[in-house]
Amino acid sequence: MADAAAEDRRAGSGPELLEPVLVDLARRTGASVAAVYLLEEDEPVLRLAALGGAPWEISMPWARVMLDAVSPVSDAVRERRLVWVGGQEERARRYPRLALVLPYRFALAAAAVATGADTWGGLVVHWPASHPSELSPREREAITGACHRLGLILRHAAEEGRRVRPGAEPLMLPPLRARTVGPDEAQAAVDFVERLPRGCCSLGVDGRIAFVSTRAAELLGADIDALLGRKPWEALPWLDEPTAEDRYRAAVLSREPVSFTALRPPDRWLSFRLTPDASGISVHIAPTHSAHAHAPVSAPPRPDAGVSTAPGRAATLYHLMHLAATLTEAVGVRDVVDQVADQMLPAFGAEALALMTAEEGRLRIIGYRGYSADVMEGFDAEPLTSATPAVRTLATGVAAFFGSFAELQRAYPPAVAQDGMAAWAFLPLITSGHPVGSLVLAYGRPRAFASEERAVLTSTAGLIAQALDRARLYDAKHQLAHDLQAALLPHALPDVPGLEVAARYLPATRGMDVGGDFYDLIRLDATNAAAAIGDVQGHNMTAAALMGQVRTAVHATAGAPPDEVLARTNRLLTDLDPGLFTSCLYAHIDLTEQRARLATAGHPPPLLRHPDGRTEVLHLPPGLLLGIDPDVPYSSTEVPLPPGSVLAFYTDGLVEAPGVDLEDAVDALARQLERAGPGTLDALADSLVQHARRSAPRSDDIALLLIRPTGRP
Repeated sequence: MADAAAEDRRAGSGPELLEPVLVDLARRTGASVAAVYLLEEDEPVLRLAALGGAPWEISMPWARVMLDAVSPVSDAVRERRLVWVGGQEERARRYPRLALVLPYRFALAAAAVATGADTWGGLVVHWPASHPSELSPREREAITGACHRLGLILRHAAEEGRRVRPGAEPLMLPPLRARTVGPDEAQAAVDFVERLPRGCCSLGVDGRIAFVSTRAAELLGADIDALLGRKPWEALPWLDEPTAEDRYRAAVLSREPVSFTALRPPDRWLSFRLTPDASGISVHIAPTHSAHAHAPVSAPPRPDAGVSTAPGRAATLYHLMHLAATLTEAVGVRDVVDQVADQMLPAFGAEALALMTAEEGRLRIIGYRGYSADVMEGFDAEPLTSATPAVRTLATGVAAFFGSFAELQRAYPPAVAQDGMAAWAFLPLITSGHPVGSLVLAYGRPRAFASEERAVLTSTAGLIAQALDRARLYDAKHQLAHDLQAALLPHALPDVPGLEVAARYLPATRGMDVGGDFYDLIRLDATNAAAAIGDVQGHNMTAAALMGQVRTAVHATAGAPPDEVLARTNRLLTDLDPGLFTSCLYAHIDLTEQRARLATAGHPPPLLRHPDGRTEVLHLPPGLLLGIDPDVPYSSTEVPLPPGSVLAFYTDGLVEAPGVDLEDAVDALARQLERAGPGTLDALADSLVQHARRSAPRSDDIALLLIRPTGRP
């Protein structure tokens, strides 16, 4: 295994390192699609890094997945388990948004890519509709082995200082082919196809026409050169309707033959049969009669259709359906901006966008994509009295479309070409009848905005406005909740001569939720101090308020023996009967005696690093959580605390992760503390936090308190 990983490392330093594993997995299991997502280092987001078996256009809406989203890959990574979805009904029940956007017959599995305590991302595998409803043991073993090998490759790359990161687009894996042939056999195959009475063409994995027979070109009414290298619905306007591309997507994902009929204007009906495999899709084309036709997939070309590079209608509907579904789950303005950018640009063929809201008499840019920061800085904070398209759209609530810079300058003579674009759509964001902002879509080439496209853009902007209005309210409540939590935590720890301290608090929840984690350092006198850390059950306002009461109770009794401090605090909480339980760890530090006395109420064990670097887990006598039994006793334990030693208190968010044994995680944290070596406590605190972030996705808040006697007053 190590030799294989070494070979993979020598192949490159990006997602191409992962290619051999994915190709081998597809061959061994008969999977139709294989993809790897990588976890971002600084935010809880999974990004698509490598993809095989499906076009990038189909996977684009899923290129970026929040770790706490409800999806197979995020569930698998977050919970470190294998997720199996055997069919359409199960997918609709467990993942309705996925089923709504991809209503096709296929099975899928997702699993976490991890090594030990380190989580790197997730693996997603699809099978054709013919796959049994359960995974076989051999397939499970292959997935587990692939995840292990991927994890080793990613870990070794990170250890060598060249962590694998996704590109702007995923690495597209080469298609699996049954065999390859030389030029003589290829010509013989063409001769064979040309003799068939039906028309034939071949689509590559990306949906583009790779081969078309003479008979097929005749039936389609187009030259072969005009068809090659293009998608059918792009080359043939009469196929630019949802049904044709929808049937193509069904063939790609289900790997089942599908058929449809279409009317080639003015009156010629054609039948299409799509036969897919790993290398692409074979298409058989034949004349048919309207009496046997399904609902036509086309209408005559629209009279207002002009120069446009827009995606096909099915692609637009696909992205907009995904956008509408994801906006219902967006919890903050940042979520809305990301989802709009992810879906709007590919849906309408735009190259850039900017999202703006009115604040304090100015139009503020709250998000953008495709533009540079310098360009956006020039447009940010425009006064609402300015005569610009974005301001006018906000003021009037009427969309404005400019197919060229000349059109824009005729409407706004002072306009200057600054963003390098050639066409623009300025859309009002209206909610409850009131404009709240503007959305600008920009295009790199001149464009004729058809009336149908204008209507879709305007109505889409209305959906975005409603989501943005909810998100701004959510963010305001979120900020209020965290301001409350911040007010209850110590703004600064007291200066205790002879004691060096460092603390960290990192909220891990999204939205309005706040946690009940707390820490404190209390100066008792010139040579004594007390330290406490705790975690109130739950993530809400009640937990935050109870956290403040626990801190107050500990302060009020600090100086008494640790077991007595916990006993008194426990009696107070049981009298309050808040319905929530609290863990707490309390220490009395005597700098003169160079000792610490500790007591715990169901809290994770502290760590003690000795001056020589040796680190141990302090297994204190267990104590019952606070707030359960008013008469429960607590015990104190005394440990030496000489100068240079480090006492580490933490909450379970630093060590708990799905699928990881708690004792193993605590031992791993102790090893990290031991390896960190000498240095400032701030650097040591950052090292422990980074270890936790690297080891596994976190779903709980993190509080950390480090204490080191210096031996100097």
